[in-house]
Amino acid sequence: MRIDLASITSSRWARATLATVGALAPLVAAAADAPVPNKGDTAWMLTSTVLVILMTIPGLALFYGGMVRSKNVLSVFMQVFVTFSMLAVLWAIYGYSIAFTEGNDFFGGFSRLFMQGMTGDSTAATFSKGVVIPELAYFVFQLTFAAITPCLIVGAFAERVKFSAMLVFMVLWFTFSYLPVAHMVWFWAGPDAYTSKEAGDAAGATAGFIFQKGALDFAGGTVVHINAGISGLIGCLLIGKRTGYGKVAMPPHNVPYVMIGAALLWVGWFGFNVGSNLEANGFAGMVFANTLLATAAATMSWMLAEWVLKGTPTMLGAASGAVAGLVAITPACGYVGPMGSIVLGLLAGIVCLLAVSKLKSALGYDDSLDVFGVHCIGGILGAILTGVFCDPALGGTGVYDYVADKVGDFDMGAQVIAQLWGVGTTIVWSGVVSLVAYKLVDMTIGLRVSEDVEREGLDTTLHGERAYD
Repeated sequence: MRIDLASITSSRWARATLATVGALAPLVAAAADAPVPNKGDTAWMLTSTVLVILMTIPGLALFYGGMVRSKNVLSVFMQVFVTFSMLAVLWAIYGYSIAFTEGNDFFGGFSRLFMQGMTGDSTAATFSKGVVIPELAYFVFQLTFAAITPCLIVGAFAERVKFSAMLVFMVLWFTFSYLPVAHMVWFWAGPDAYTSKEAGDAAGATAGFIFQKGALDFAGGTVVHINAGISGLIGCLLIGKRTGYGKVAMPPHNVPYVMIGAALLWVGWFGFNVGSNLEANGFAGMVFANTLLATAAATMSWMLAEWVLKGTPTMLGAASGAVAGLVAITPACGYVGPMGSIVLGLLAGIVCLLAVSKLKSALGYDDSLDVFGVHCIGGILGAILTGVFCDPALGGTGVYDYVADKVGDFDMGAQVIAQLWGVGTTIVWSGVVSLVAYKLVDMTIGLRVSEDVEREGLDTTLHGERAYD
């Protein structure tokens, strides 16, 4: 549930202005019956879609590829590149329909299988009454979310998993974890359905399970980061540690790749977060500012904390801090104010640093590229604190009441509980699906490569290529 206050205000102003022009009354009524997408909104959605593709290929691929050893960099590139491509096709065949059509609390229906009924003229709701965007623009935008999320999991078991096993797992996880969680969090009837209390209650009953609980997730803290992060943890625990882990050094082979990848992620994330506004307006500017400030704050807090704890500030740490800030602000970016985003970023840098250093060391798991420590922990932090910093008294937006057409009374305790429903449901759902999917793949084709293959490197043994001569 993402609420666009600026757009709603703008829509009221536009209706009031048009109402004064008596000669245009029939045209105004017709427009209200069949709203037409704004070209600026459409252009922004297509631009945002390109930005999210950029953050995945090449952004995420470079970020992950730089952190592994040189003998495995191409395998990581392949896993990200091919996973993105494969799931883009599955999104068109059945993914969009299951995530974003009416069904039950957990799964959508089949009305958009194979993209049936979707044309250049069909539209999708935004978060303002009477404002729509082309459905195909919404389809491709959400496609990029569905395709990047499983790619995040790759970092948890990097350098030791069969390529074929990874592909089969991704199909299972996408189908039974990503799609239902996206439906639970983001599917609703749209603002135009909320015309009265009775109509609002009826519309709310058709929404996804987590949406009905009142949880706020502007751009994917639960759907993307917690969902992928807990799956990554399950994976690295089941698959086991890399050969030699804890005994031989496994430093990043190319820190400049890491920095370039993190920078592309940061740039692309503006499409991820600001595009989730679905409209190009002043409210989108606030989301942009929140995303920028939280990321900068997390970069600084991770770097400074690392400096204190380890004695040196590193490029790897600064890049990791930026990603932690991006993750934490994702669920909150449409609900908090700029100062709240800075506080959230500062906390994310420190908490995620402690997760990837102290927590991982204490529990002894080998999460190769810290998917759990950054994405799951950062996503949990951001999701819960959304319920705090959303408070108008702390500079947040509050929660909009579409029936009353105003910001509703805010109850921080109730909102935090709603956020915990979103976090807990996602962890349990993704954890169970991941466990079953990993086990099925392992029992059939096997998850892990042999020790000899792992020692030689996945690039040459699985793909017959070398990254460097």
